[in-house]
Amino acid sequence: MGFFDSVKRWQLTRQGLSSGRKRRVYSENAAIQALEESWVVKLAIFGGFVLGSAGLVVQAAVELADVDPVKRGAFALALGMAALVVFQACAPSCSCVRSSRALLVLGGSLAHVLCCGLIVGLAGTMALSGGISGVLHFLLVPYALAPMLLGVLLGRTIGLFSAVYVSLVGALMVEQQHVAGYLVMSLMSAVTAVLLTDRVRKRGELLSAGIHTGVVSLFMAMIWGRLDLRACFGADAILHLEVFGLGGAAVMGTAMFTALLVSGVLPAFEGFFKLTTNISWLELSDLNHKLLRRMQLEAPGTFHHSLVVASLAEAAAERVGANALMCRVCSYFHDIGKLSKPEYFVENQHEGEDNPHNSLTPTMSALVIIAHVKDGVDMAVKYKLNPRIINVIQEHHGDSLVYYFYRRAQEQKKAEMEKVDRGLENPEDLPQVDENNYRYPGPKPSTLESGIISLADTVESASRTLRKPTLAKIRAMIEELVRNKICTGQLDDCPMTLGELALIKDSFAATLRSMLHARIDYPKDDDRSSNAPRRGDSQRISPIEPEAASMPQIVSREKPAPGLT
Repeated sequence: MGFFDSVKRWQLTRQGLSSGRKRRVYSENAAIQALEESWVVKLAIFGGFVLGSAGLVVQAAVELADVDPVKRGAFALALGMAALVVFQACAPSCSCVRSSRALLVLGGSLAHVLCCGLIVGLAGTMALSGGISGVLHFLLVPYALAPMLLGVLLGRTIGLFSAVYVSLVGALMVEQQHVAGYLVMSLMSAVTAVLLTDRVRKRGELLSAGIHTGVVSLFMAMIWGRLDLRACFGADAILHLEVFGLGGAAVMGTAMFTALLVSGVLPAFEGFFKLTTNISWLELSDLNHKLLRRMQLEAPGTFHHSLVVASLAEAAAERVGANALMCRVCSYFHDIGKLSKPEYFVENQHEGEDNPHNSLTPTMSALVIIAHVKDGVDMAVKYKLNPRIINVIQEHHGDSLVYYFYRRAQEQKKAEMEKVDRGLENPEDLPQVDENNYRYPGPKPSTLESGIISLADTVESASRTLRKPTLAKIRAMIEELVRNKICTGQLDDCPMTLGELALIKDSFAATLRSMLHARIDYPKDDDRSSNAPRRGDSQRISPIEPEAASMPQIVSREKPAPGLT
């Protein structure tokens, strides 16, 4: 079909009926999407996860059931944790199970356990052969590897679960006398790493978390007798100092290497599993992106609007626990489709210029306005933006009505009907005003972040119409806009509770109140008529005059956005 479509488009282009260009359409590969949502694939992953844990349990239970009651308890706990994976995955609140690729990352905990077991086994063999000191082979284990990686990729909850699971299953691979020490060291190191990397935003913070994790591991090694500091001040002090130094270096070096390894493999995991961390969102928030630079030059009003929407959405997301960085970045790009026809949007129109909509019918004006969503998706696909940004571009207007032009079309039809009543027009010649022609294509916001950005976009646009804004006016405006969104069903697909909606409205009111604050009306100095200011008169110059002199094109009374000055 693709070949015949190309031939048909080529024929239309030769006849002058087509431009030959094909709009880019964002859609996931059907096969990949089916695998992502397939419960068969998810059950297969669960089965492998549980069977792997059960295999370790059975093997260790057969060998040591009569010898080590402590391990038997650990075996039972590990098997219970494996069953907890299935229970947590079936819970509706668990977001990671919506993606089979995220489940594969979670299943990587078993690989971590096997890696730790291999290190313990090799180090133990070397210790018996005299290769290294016998107290060091448990200090070389990267306890925090999988928990830190999963915590950054999938969140703190999954990271903490991984910390408990790998600690319990890892205890199956050590000798009886080392079970308690291994459990405590692994659990404390992993939990510390997960808590320190919660919502990490910079790669340098991973190294800092690794250093702190190493310090905690070092203290735990001293508490459990792996490293004896007191022996360094007794007999054979030099030998004990050497062992203590090697042990401390092993603990700190392993923790730092773990953090550097996680930092290095994160981009690969994000690209392969289609996951986005806060580190990547922060990198995407750079305003020097080509599209944002174009927006600053070609559509400065839209750029300023996007910055304000980003501030509103980020503050609201922090209040309700949503991904604030994602809201900020997606807000920057949500209106990039306006770059194709910036002069048709009111925020980019200058005072005294003709409005291009005056020469268009309401239907054509609505088509131009609605097209900015499809144009935005086209640009986002062309510049390979993050898929979640593309989803927000598609959803931030939902299937709402372009009310201004719809109302304008109704008024024109009413005027034409009056001519029909007077016999001046034929009723069959009147155009039909179909509401569907004035609606955005959708879909509606489907995530909490997308819903917040949709509300912030509407609130920011309406706030420009306020005269002498007060807190009461701002709150009344926000309440009316949110009520209209709910009544028209724009938030039906968004997982937003009424409690979260109340917090979002409060955040919007507080942010807008700080942005729309009153300013001092500086009195004019009659002494400075037309003469240039003399040296020594700088104290009489109004502080806003240099800015106004450097930007004569700014006609808005609002403060120029950063990047426009």
